[in-house]
Amino acid sequence: MRRKLVVGNWKMHGSRPANAELLAALIAGRPYAADVAVCVPNVFLSETAATLAGSELRWGAQDVSEHEQGAYTGEVSAAMLAECGCRYAIVGHSERRAYHAESDAVVARKAQAALARGVTPIVCVGETLEQRDGGETEAVVKRQLSAVIHQLTHCAGEIVVAYEPVWAIGTGRTATPEQAQAVHAVLRSQLHAATGRGHTMRILYGGSVKADNAATLFAQPDIDGGLIGGASLKAADFIAICRAAA
Repeated sequence: MRRKLVVGNWKMHGSRPANAELLAALIAGRPYAADVAVCVPNVFLSETAATLAGSELRWGAQDVSEHEQGAYTGEVSAAMLAECGCRYAIVGHSERRAYHAESDAVVARKAQAALARGVTPIVCVGETLEQRDGGETEAVVKRQLSAVIHQLTHCAGEIVVAYEPVWAIGTGRTATPEQAQAVHAVLRSQLHAATGRGHTMRILYGGSVKADNAATLFAQPDIDGGLIGGASLKAADFIAICRAAA
């Protein structure tokens, strides 16, 4: 069986006092029956690493540069993230695609850069409300994932995939367990055909997962945990979600 994975995406939130309180609560909430990680703003990575060192909790970044090094002001390389002990890096989040015009090709190169330094990319795919209403969901997510698979070739089996329906992020709307499962099954089939490892790879759901709906979502056969936004900033809620992944 695939061990569940729950990843908190803090987005552009946090402060030293708030982070210390939240991380202390997560440590105190152990043990968890799932793998648990937090992806924090880059300025807090070293402090997060120091706080979580020695625990089974992992940490990661919310983005990574496609470049190894050079004159790329404001960018952070995978080598830098690896130095901070990052286990994960989110790539292709819908907010990066929308606000920073990241193409499928850029997302694929970022995933490759992360893997080259031993950082596991969490590759996000998902459709907008307009695309869902237009019956394009399957075509959109398969296109987004295909770019990464083609870039990584034989290493594609080493990624984590996160399905995040854009229309269900921060809107209060959530895909039903059946809707989410249907897309996860499509992605699972695509991964299996491309890598032969689709049955062991983890596919997370990210779309307004909360303490009261997590267990039902995680019970679906192809949903292997969650990429959690707002609820990951509240210790009690995030701990409840992690425990729902048992």
